[in-house]
Amino acid sequence: MSKSRIPSATQSPRFSGIRTFMRLPYEPDSSQWPNTDVAVVGLPFDTAASFRPGARFGPSGIRDISTLLRPSNQFHKMNAFDKLRVVDIGDLTAIPGDIQRTFDNISTAYHDLAAVSVIPLGLGGDHSVSLGELRGLAAHHGPLSLIHFDAHCDTWDNYWGLKYTHGTIFRRACEEGLIIPDRSIQVGMRGTEYDPADLDASRSLGFEVLPTVDIVKMEAEAVARAVKSRVGQNPVFFTFDIDFFDPSQAPGTGTPEVGGLTSLFGLEIVRRLGGLNFVGFDVVEVLPAHDVAQITQLLAATLAFEFVALAALGPPVWNSASATAK
Repeated sequence: MSKSRIPSATQSPRFSGIRTFMRLPYEPDSSQWPNTDVAVVGLPFDTAASFRPGARFGPSGIRDISTLLRPSNQFHKMNAFDKLRVVDIGDLTAIPGDIQRTFDNISTAYHDLAAVSVIPLGLGGDHSVSLGELRGLAAHHGPLSLIHFDAHCDTWDNYWGLKYTHGTIFRRACEEGLIIPDRSIQVGMRGTEYDPADLDASRSLGFEVLPTVDIVKMEAEAVARAVKSRVGQNPVFFTFDIDFFDPSQAPGTGTPEVGGLTSLFGLEIVRRLGGLNFVGFDVVEVLPAHDVAQITQLLAATLAFEFVALAALGPPVWNSASATAK
């Protein structure tokens, strides 16, 4: 019996019903979170974007097309929703123009979720939302390892003198002690730069950087091994900027970079990351207004679906001593 009670599309058409992720139960009541394993969280914020606005509509776009997905995972040969209770808790309150208050709202909710051993799965929103997520998770778990798939390192010091934008958040996360850079990895970097030393600046913070030019010479399994070797069994936050993919695969994003990877190759890497100690996920920078036939939104929804499978593969936090509370 499915813990998540997803309606069968053979009995109820996929295009019907209120839009939650994959038509999961809607559970905004925090008193019910202790009975949950994974919570899908909307993060509709794009004030910190540096080029195209519109990612605030990413969560609704991802949810809308997610109804196309079926619950069984062909690669892992399992239905993760039979193993876990997964709910959609709706959107957190994002305040246009006020980055810090939005971060505070995200941090508080994520801390509350982590405190009852729930893994949040965020739907962005521009990439700045990850800083709020990291603050909340690290307040409970301590400093985290970071798996970061993206075309950009997002470790610049500032934009226009502003310290908090979607391109600076992982430098801020290092400065705040939220992540452990020497147990973290950034994957997929490519494109033009502000300075020839941009990637080296990220490495100087302690990150391992695996750019696209190196990934294309590797098999998906080899990339996954490099990621898993780097983070070990530390608590891990996995953040995925959709511009990791080539714009032909994901046109609906704010800062596209040509020369990226296919959806097949990226998904093959993600599917091989099972067994890590994931405490949170997000997929960000989906911009529906620039999408074509919802292909970017569908790709983001599929990533979120794969994240649920990774949570089911564990070792998840609810298999620890806290599991008895559930």
